Amino acid sequence: MAIIVQKFGGSSVATPERIMRVARRVVETKEAGNQVIVIVSAMGDSTDDLIALAKAITDKPQAREMDMLLATGEIVSISLLAMAIDKLGHGVVSLTGSQGGILTEEVHGKAKIMEVNPERIHAELDNGNIVIVAGFQGVTEAGEITTLGRGGSDTTAVAIAAAMQADVCEIFTDVDGIYTTDPRIVPKARKLSTITYDEMLELASLGAQVLHPRSVELGKEYGVPIHVRSSFNHNPGTLVQEVSDEMGKEQMEKELMVSGVAYDMNVAKIGLFDVPDKPGVAMIIFKALAEARVNVDMIIQSAMRDNRNDIAFTVVQDDLETAVKVVEDVQKQIGGGAVAFEDNVAKVSIVGAGMISRPGVAAKMFEVLANESINIQMIATSEIKVSCVVMATDAKRAVVAIHEAFGLEAGEAANNEGFAS
Repeated sequence: MAIIVQKFGGSSVATPERIMRVARRVVETKEAGNQVIVIVSAMGDSTDDLIALAKAITDKPQAREMDMLLATGEIVSISLLAMAIDKLGHGVVSLTGSQGGILTEEVHGKAKIMEVNPERIHAELDNGNIVIVAGFQGVTEAGEITTLGRGGSDTTAVAIAAAMQADVCEIFTDVDGIYTTDPRIVPKARKLSTITYDEMLELASLGAQVLHPRSVELGKEYGVPIHVRSSFNHNPGTLVQEVSDEMGKEQMEKELMVSGVAYDMNVAKIGLFDVPDKPGVAMIIFKALAEARVNVDMIIQSAMRDNRNDIAFTVVQDDLETAVKVVEDVQKQIGGGAVAFEDNVAKVSIVGAGMISRPGVAAKMFEVLANESINIQMIATSEIKVSCVVMATDAKRAVVAIHEAFGLEAGEAANNEGFAS
């Protein structure tokens, strides 16, 4: 008997009709002889509605009370889904994150999962029940309710799948799987049948919103196969896993020079001028940002002049105000110069496990952007990615041009060799 974890996002449970459809899907999986654990997000836009309610009371709600408030969204979803499954004649129990054994660090708003105690889940499955666990939330050792931040339900699902040693974690969304880029921008984007954890992690961290990076990290660490598929049909989706040499077509896809093009509009750029060029300065800057829980992405340091240099880096727009305040204080502390920022930027990236063994990939990307008269402001690379910061108004045009240049459209040959130079 297989253990299957199924996660349904907010759009999948946005209405009573959709909740009943999810219930039938879950029951179908149970009746096929599986033990089923379901992770559910809050209904539709209810999290945004709760945030708006809080802002109607105060501009600066306490982080603890925000977690208390936002956790109710998923509790509504799990209760209604349990009622729907009960109506279909199956034993079911709904559990909050705390009841489901989700233990987090003592941070409000974007806590990380420290461990999962699956004892209650095991007991309910042994009693023949379908188990529904609220996504996006957990509890500290002191009993405080916490939320996991953006993508928290994905992370909950993979964490529980790892703790339960589930056979697969199915992430149901409103798309059919992982595409070579956003099909809303490029209608001919091709769906991938498989993708490696590393490639998916890069795509997710670079703006692809189908899976949250933290869930992919957990999947890779614990070897949980993640199947991304549509909640509106039964079509095969995209399997995120390590790909072996014996897997035929999947191995061929792994060897694509570029597997996907991602873009991220939630980016801001910060520049620090006249930073003293001496040991320990960078540590002071980025330690202060880390202590403020600001995640820094791309970092560039200019050439030294007069024992000073400039440092630029990117953050998510939500962290921009905090980050600017932190680095302004640090600049005063270290005797640096001005601080500037720009939030009208975006990050465009190419990702592919095959890039590591093929020269000229970055040059091809830069050539495409040059041909489109798109200026590159920052560049970052790794073995399987190249990212460029451009003006936000140029981002979608860049995605279309890059996707076409690397031959990623549906119906084209499943390779993009020949671009190396």
